[in-house]
Amino acid sequence: MSRRGDIDVIVVGAGAIGGALALALARDGFEVVVVEAREPKPWRGDDEVDLRVVALAPDARELLDDICVWASIASPRVGPYRHMHVWDAAAPGELHFDAAERGEAALGWIVENKLVQHALWRVLQDDGLRGSGGSRNAPAFGETRSRSIAASAAPTRVRIHCPGEVAAIENGDDGVTATLADGTRLRGKVLVAAEGAESSVRTKLGIAFVGRDYGQRAVVAHVATERPHEGTAWQRFQPGGPLAFLPLADGRCSIVWSLPDAEATRVLALDDDAFRRELGCAFDFRLGEITAASARAAFPLRLRLAQRYVEGRCVLAGDAAHVVHPLAGQGMNLGLRDVACLRRVLRDARERGSDIGAAHVLRRYERERRSENTLAAHGLDAIERVYASASMPIAVLRGAALACAGRVRPLRRALGAIAAGR
Repeated sequence: MSRRGDIDVIVVGAGAIGGALALALARDGFEVVVVEAREPKPWRGDDEVDLRVVALAPDARELLDDICVWASIASPRVGPYRHMHVWDAAAPGELHFDAAERGEAALGWIVENKLVQHALWRVLQDDGLRGSGGSRNAPAFGETRSRSIAASAAPTRVRIHCPGEVAAIENGDDGVTATLADGTRLRGKVLVAAEGAESSVRTKLGIAFVGRDYGQRAVVAHVATERPHEGTAWQRFQPGGPLAFLPLADGRCSIVWSLPDAEATRVLALDDDAFRRELGCAFDFRLGEITAASARAAFPLRLRLAQRYVEGRCVLAGDAAHVVHPLAGQGMNLGLRDVACLRRVLRDARERGSDIGAAHVLRRYERERRSENTLAAHGLDAIERVYASASMPIAVLRGAALACAGRVRPLRRALGAIAAGR
């Protein structure tokens, strides 16, 4: 490992976004330090499927494949979906997407959030121990390492501080210094906050969040259905919020049911038989009866947008910068697009001989990503408002719009491209 003063990028947070960014930059030849508060929970192949799943778009898969992580995610357990059906409970009209129309093998892949984090963490550890190419002695997938990774142990481009917490940040003209809770001082050219929606780095930088609480919670569970899901993602809009059925690799569906807070509390308290009946009705029994259901959980839904992405030599990425409604499953995809953009911007700056932490370099990332993320967040927010309305005239209009989009092939293809990140 080079001297501490030679650090290029300090990445705070080793979840899906921080981990992907650290690996991408390291493989591009940057010297990277990762600061993570705690190791992610281990993933094992015989564990029950994690209740938190993500729908990865093709561009997200391409990024994960490029940093040599996708194979470790896809080989154990991943659910591709080739079709998507969207319809409204209060009005006629349906929208159908087909991967074949785009010449793609799949529209996306349903993956456990825990599996994504575990795969990234495992490769980060391999890079930190032996370098980006050395993984011959890595543990079998699903196993965990017993020893921690000390900051001085990694003689390569990735150095891991775990457990580690940023206590203070000093932005300078030619570098940024992060002081950790244990007194360690790390000096780099750029610092990236990627620790999620409750980012302590964002708070230390004085960057405010704007947005709103939806007054909803997403109830999640895995269910078995009378008929097979056929590699299809289903979404039904209801006045209380959208209901999604997402195809899992084991033949079940993962459900994400957005409900008003009081209704979510009631649904969580139902016994299994009552829950399966209500869920089947809400889903219009598109896959027949719900024959079995796992344990249930719920998480609050919020819209959060950082007022800016850059402060000095520090930048925000992923949920530290934006939190959106889950109705289109775009949260992690937007974060991985942040990764791809920041990687490209920093690489281009280096190739031009520019300081990668210069204001004009980081502002380029901010302009591109803040614009797209804000548009996506407000677009999803507008859809949520329209479909949450019980007004009959609005229901008629949205039904007509959905039917029109379903019949007009160029429009349908354009919407499918947006969903796929193309």
